[in-house]
Amino acid sequence: MTPDDRSYLATHEWIKIEEDIATIGITEHAQDQLGDITFVELPSPGKVFEQGEECGVVESVKAASDIFTPISGQVYETNHALEDKPELINQDPYGDGWLIRLKNVDESDVGDLLSAEEYEASIA
Repeated sequence: MTPDDRSYLATHEWIKIEEDIATIGITEHAQDQLGDITFVELPSPGKVFEQGEECGVVESVKAASDIFTPISGQVYETNHALEDKPELINQDPYGDGWLIRLKNVDESDVGDLLSAEEYEASIA
């Protein structure tokens, strides 16, 4: 089930904004389609991204997939646990498998994103 406490991109990224920090990851559907994730390339803290810009890559036994930022902001933190355990994305894509956190986010971008219901309809 797709959590309804966050927003989604049609390219299978999710975002959850808490106070002024936005956490980004990939969806259950995306990790399922990719298969066993073997490597993650994430941006350095401090890097600024515009909405929809490529911000990293997730590689699996099947393919490599670009990660896009759902909203504009500055990288505040990356999930260092993924360096040694990229499989956390497969095990818990909405929790421990998060990818990056942004600060200085432009919350006006959220209106362009999908709700959980809209995302589920798009992948049905």
